[in-house]
Amino acid sequence: MTDEYFMMQALKEARKAFDEDEVPVGTVVVVNEKIIARGHNMVERLNDPTAHAEMIALTSAFNLLGSKYLPEAALYVTVEPCFMCAGAMYWSKIGKVVYGAEDEKNGYKKTAGSNWPFHPKTELIRGVMKEECSKLMKDFFKNKR
Repeated sequence: MTDEYFMMQALKEARKAFDEDEVPVGTVVVVNEKIIARGHNMVERLNDPTAHAEMIALTSAFNLLGSKYLPEAALYVTVEPCFMCAGAMYWSKIGKVVYGAEDEKNGYKKTAGSNWPFHPKTELIRGVMKEECSKLMKDFFKNKR
């Protein structure tokens, strides 16, 4: 299994959000090369600004494993996490974060700047399937204008 494979699965989640008229962000959480949790944005459906794809998937993973820590897990998300989601990942001690498209407007780098927002042991991989992830976001917002 490759990072691209798991990002394709996250993109499937993002397309669900797109179809539900939510900002199209999708996430999967992986342990031992097996998807244990999925999530997509549900902010509009739940009327909850914290219902980001990452938060939905992390909560599902915590519940499944019966643990608040995920040091052996990898989280794949189609768009750079926001500062709130990066904070949740910090507290989860997640082992690896992989994202696709950059988010200059709302991504963690806007708030964190050059500070590392993740747990010190978290590995970060950027730009996996960047074009596909970015295109889905652009298509969504183009339809909104």
